[in-house]
Amino acid sequence: MAAFRSPSPGFSVPRPAAFGADPGGERMARIRRSPHFRDGVFQNPGGPARTRPSGSGTEFAKIYFDKQARLGRSPRGSVPVHATTLADIAKPPATGLRLTWMGHSSVLTEIDGQRVLFDPVWGERCSPVPFAGPKRLHPVPLPLAALGPVDVVVISHDHYDHLDMPTIKALARTDTVFAVPLGVGAHLEHWGVSPGRLRELDWHESTRVGGLTLTATPARHFCGRGLRNTQHTLWASWVVAGEEHRVYHSGDTGYFDGFHDIGAAHGPFDATMIQLGAYAEFWPDIHMTPEEGVRAHLDLHGGRPHGTLLPIHWGTFNLAPHAWAEPGEWTRDAAGEEGQAVAFPRPGEPFEPAGTLPLEPWWRAVSPPIAHPWRRPRIAEGAAGTSRGDLDLAGG
Repeated sequence: MAAFRSPSPGFSVPRPAAFGADPGGERMARIRRSPHFRDGVFQNPGGPARTRPSGSGTEFAKIYFDKQARLGRSPRGSVPVHATTLADIAKPPATGLRLTWMGHSSVLTEIDGQRVLFDPVWGERCSPVPFAGPKRLHPVPLPLAALGPVDVVVISHDHYDHLDMPTIKALARTDTVFAVPLGVGAHLEHWGVSPGRLRELDWHESTRVGGLTLTATPARHFCGRGLRNTQHTLWASWVVAGEEHRVYHSGDTGYFDGFHDIGAAHGPFDATMIQLGAYAEFWPDIHMTPEEGVRAHLDLHGGRPHGTLLPIHWGTFNLAPHAWAEPGEWTRDAAGEEGQAVAFPRPGEPFEPAGTLPLEPWWRAVSPPIAHPWRRPRIAEGAAGTSRGDLDLAGG
């Protein structure tokens, strides 16, 4: 393990390998030249974003550690994971585009003959240590080695629930290419990825991998893995465009006006993978609620329903005070009100956005009751994606 200097002169402590490495040399010089780097840190679009819980710490602790609320933040039984096999994903998708949500923000995207793996996290915990930190609420649908060849791995930012050192080390032994935001390449090189396999991009920069164009686009979030958060690694959403299809992966982001611009420059999209879990009133700038996630998808398409929305960043880790199943239920309601198509696959269940979408609310079989309803007091029966059963579970 490397060491880092503490504030006390002449004293150093071991630095866990999972912390990665700070950018330096030409990489740091490139960071300083970025138009998005100012006053020693990367800046968010739309102005500063609160990256730490706002409001009273006592109030946050009261809500987060409340015994009854804690029970609602985990499933009551085994999450119904789809038993993904290589046969599921070995045959090319009939429509040219297939998505397999592996849980949280990890998605295998098969697009126009190539395979893209977004934010792969196969670890048991999203943490720098194996004995503490948020633990998986369901197993990975299949071993990483059974996934088959991957053309490019895309990383949105360097937080532990999106950039997992053991997973990256395993993928480093393959010949895949890694597309990452500016500065994140320092972590990957530290873990054994050769510089020649890195495509490190600032916002609005693109790279070609085979027949795909990958573009890093803005997001409203933050970065950091170690004891010091230097804000020297960028966070990004991503556009991947093939000859016939286009997809968008939001990474982690708060809602902002930039979705309109991304859609105008790169859309329309056949599918969007949108973060809409781990939200809370204590950090509204850096994560989206289900309502905001649906709005972001519509913004990407000029305000009109289009393509398929795949909700991500929920169901796998307990990272926020909301109920475990709340993102699923509330997204169904929000999308139903807009007439927007949403896919709700079980973890590991492949689907083609242009084919039959998985729509069953699978989480209900193991969900504790949701303590408070969707934001509207009543949703009309017969609205797209809703039913009286929906209202009952949501408390409406």
